[in-house]
Amino acid sequence: MEQLSNININNIQTLPSPSEYNQRVSINDETISLVRKGRETLNNILNGSDNRFLVIVGPCSIHDIKAGMEYAKKLKILSDELSSKMVVVMRVYFEKPRTTVGWKGMIYDPDLNGSFDIESGLLKARAFLKDVSDLGLLCATEFVDPITPQYIADFISWAAIGARTAESQTHRQMASGLSMPVGFKNGTGGSVQLAVDAIVSSNSKHGFLGVDSDGKASMILTKGNPNSHLVLRGGASGPNYDTDSVKKSIELLEKANVNNNLIIDCSHANSGKDYRNEPKVFESVFQQRLKGNSNIIGVMLEGHLNSGSQNLDEENPHKLDYGVSITDSCLGWDSTEQLLKNAFSKI
Repeated sequence: MEQLSNININNIQTLPSPSEYNQRVSINDETISLVRKGRETLNNILNGSDNRFLVIVGPCSIHDIKAGMEYAKKLKILSDELSSKMVVVMRVYFEKPRTTVGWKGMIYDPDLNGSFDIESGLLKARAFLKDVSDLGLLCATEFVDPITPQYIADFISWAAIGARTAESQTHRQMASGLSMPVGFKNGTGGSVQLAVDAIVSSNSKHGFLGVDSDGKASMILTKGNPNSHLVLRGGASGPNYDTDSVKKSIELLEKANVNNNLIIDCSHANSGKDYRNEPKVFESVFQQRLKGNSNIIGVMLEGHLNSGSQNLDEENPHKLDYGVSITDSCLGWDSTEQLLKNAFSKI
């Protein structure tokens, strides 16, 4: 007899448990130490005891393992060169929230053809994180599905909750249990208060439904995440990286009695979704920092091997230009490297 709850379900497949994935792609002691120290470093930047400038940079999304690793190797060399004054973390994004429909990221569709091979996607994502970490490079990601962290969070030093999900109770609860600093982006409409409320919520203890390491439905009780913070990314109301917008955001954070340090996203609505504007946003933000606004602790940049973006054709998913984003447009490597080296010389 057909169950009413399954009328609109086409198929249900059982996934291997998080612990099984951990066995397939294990994390070694060296990487555990790297991630632990990375999280501590970012927490110190957030609380002001480390005054280095944080740069979270990398592809809008990872769709090509080879190109992603080439980028990571270049970024590792640059990260080491800048490490005395900057802490560089690579964007390693496998989940893409969509306003309507579209490619949702490697975890959900690793073959880029709408086949939704999530079992393979999780494995590829975890393996890629291991390879990047083996280089000695810290990883950042956005968590969209609240179950995903059980599969890959042990490799993550910084996490984002995006503009579309920052208002979600589910994501606020999830963030309260994450073991790394979490940046909440302002809403797509531009509301900063929305993100401030999210920080207040994630600072608190929560209880919610989730899965344990064996994949069993469980009750999750959290301690609260004291290292949640604000990320300004602009919105439908316009950019919010200017001096007045930053000042007002800091005031909202202080009024809520939460961490008043913040990160500014140089892409998305702050750049008008045009990669060519990212350097302009970066320079404006960096000048505010140089002029004494120590509340600006870092930036986010979307960058890839080659500039721009391209459309994905699911019927011909592998006929793509190498090193070019299939989601948001990205700043090319040469421009990214020059931008960061120039900033380093001014600190």
